[in-house]
Amino acid sequence: MRAAAIAERAALAERIAADAGRRALGFWHRRGELVSEAKGDVRDVVSRADREIEAAIREAVSRDFPQDGFFGEELGAEPGKSGFIWVIDPIDGTTPFLAGHATWCVSIAVLAGERPAAAAIAAPALDALWVARRGGGAWLGSRRLAVDPQLGIGGAMVAIGASHRSDPAAMGRVIERLMERGGIYYRNGSGALMLAQVGAGQLGGYFEPHMYSWDAMAGLLIVEEAGGRVGPYPAGSLDAGGRVIAATPGVWDDLVAASEGA
Repeated sequence: MRAAAIAERAALAERIAADAGRRALGFWHRRGELVSEAKGDVRDVVSRADREIEAAIREAVSRDFPQDGFFGEELGAEPGKSGFIWVIDPIDGTTPFLAGHATWCVSIAVLAGERPAAAAIAAPALDALWVARRGGGAWLGSRRLAVDPQLGIGGAMVAIGASHRSDPAAMGRVIERLMERGGIYYRNGSGALMLAQVGAGQLGGYFEPHMYSWDAMAGLLIVEEAGGRVGPYPAGSLDAGGRVIAATPGVWDDLVAASEGA
């Protein structure tokens, strides 16, 4: 019964992520107009889009699974009774979103207990939709994902994430060590999207010293189900977040070494 319940939610997460992506794309195409409406305060623009999209996601889930809980970046926690929690980031990659870049996404993870059981990440400006189900694999569109176990640090782009919570000097050392090992540093402004791209084989790995659960949970499951390796991520306290590291098997050891101390 639990497997069937997870499969139902995985299918719903895929549909909802695609719908939310289309809604977000509309905001993205009208971002200049919205900035004018907000009298030039871009924070208001993004907050409006985030709140409307997250509210729409919650409403869609509640129609099918009224006893499920929620934890979202914008609207916080809403306890449920089913044992399932939907962890939502309505727009991850605010800076590229506002700047007109395509590297932003909608990220949805469904937790069964404390572990992600299903995931969907929609990047509508890239025409991409990643999905995963624990034990059922990861997919990008119709393509089942499997990372290249032979890919090494010298042949890979490796993404490094950082925020105002990161120590700039420590992050500089991470990039220095990565380059010394032959890696190519990459960053696009959306941690959730870069994790999904590790699962798709577009990146060899991803490291960030601290990510919130709404940014990390979906992408970590996609990497795992594609055959990549992920470090332990804090469970039980969704609002705390923690360190994230994910990579293909051949990149893992070098990325762990490069990220030491950060």
